[in-house]
Order: sequence, then C-alpha cells, then structure tokens
Amino acid sequence: MIVGTRTPEKEAIEFGRWLFAQECVFLRGVTSIEGLPPMDLPEVAFAGRSNVGKSSLVNALTGRKSLARTSNTPGRTREINFFELGGRIMLVDLPGYGYAQVSKSQVKAWTRLVRDYLAGRANLRRLMLLVDARHGLKPGDLEMMADLDRAAVSYQIALTKADKVPAARLPALLDTLARELARHPAAHPHIEITSAREKTGIDALRAAVAALAAPG
Repeated sequence: MIVGTRTPEKEAIEFGRWLFAQECVFLRGVTSIEGLPPMDLPEVAFAGRSNVGKSSLVNALTGRKSLARTSNTPGRTREINFFELGGRIMLVDLPGYGYAQVSKSQVKAWTRLVRDYLAGRANLRRLMLLVDARHGLKPGDLEMMADLDRAAVSYQIALTKADKVPAARLPALLDTLARELARHPAAHPHIEITSAREKTGIDALRAAVAALAAPG
C-alpha cells in the first residue's frame, strides 16, 4: 500500500456505488450566508483551486456529465452549490480559490462566504480538499488547510488528474503530503488518488463520502 492511501472494504464500495446511483438533485446556489439551506442532512463539501478539476470530479462521482458545470475558464463556480443525493447526504460545491477572472472585491466576497460557511455549518461532516497531482500543495491549499484547522472542520485530500502524472512519481508525492497532513489537527490521514478522465479512484472516493451519509 502507498503511504497515505487505503483500499475500502467491498461492502463500502458497493454502498458507495448504490448511493451515487440514486437521484442527485440541484437544490440551490447560495451567494450569501442567509441563503444556506436547513441543516437537515449531513454535508460533504468539495473545495480546491480554480483549475483543479473540481466540477469534472463531481460529475464523475455522480455519473452525470453536466451536474456541476465545467469550463476551460477557471473560476466559473461563483456560488456555493448544494446537491441532494438520494435523500441521504448533501454534496456541496464551493467556489474555487486562487486564479479567477473576476474582481478582487468578488474574490474577497467569495472568501468571506466560504469562511462563514465552514465556521457555522454543524452538519458539515467533511471537506474534500482537491489537489492537482501535477503540482502538489500550493499556498492557497495551505491557507485553506489553516482555515479548516481553525474551524475544526474535518478534511481529506483527494488528488485530481492523477492520469497526468507518471505512476513512479506518486509515492514520493504521497509521502510528502502525508508528512504535511500529520501537522494539521483537522486533517484526515488517508489520501484519495483520482482521475475524472480515467475514472481512477472514483469508487474509493464514493465509498469515503457514502460512509458519512445519513442512515436509511
């Protein structure tokens, strides 16, 4: 086993597949803290840099081609978007941080909205922090990790675009990430390796998310 990774049990894989085959409905897009939906279901949020491939990964998880909007222009997710999955869990797509072709005031407003969400969402079970496997942790990622530590929000790293990295490079990258995660009190120790294009790691990530869902 590569440092920082693990293989889910067969039952967890099957439950994840079943859950993500259920109806997934866009609930609402939120631009202010007042617009957040009731905290009726557990939530798993997805965050990452603007060009990390977040929308592609959400679409791969749910098996829908356009559930989350993808674009060649980073920064297109400009709201906190909520998707209800099978009446068991809410998937939350956060605005990307880092590069975006918008004004500094808009970026500041997004940052404030996301921080308010993270600090006040008691039903937020975990945040999946997406990191581009080609680049590893960037300053924006470390800033987000510090915010999550302060807010005591459990988070887990999922590497994206793993198909674009030679397999021989992954063990060293994972070892570096594991050492960094050990320094952060809110970080989950296991790292998921994914590729939306090749569907690598999708079953394992589904299982990780499904484990946090409300019981039927």
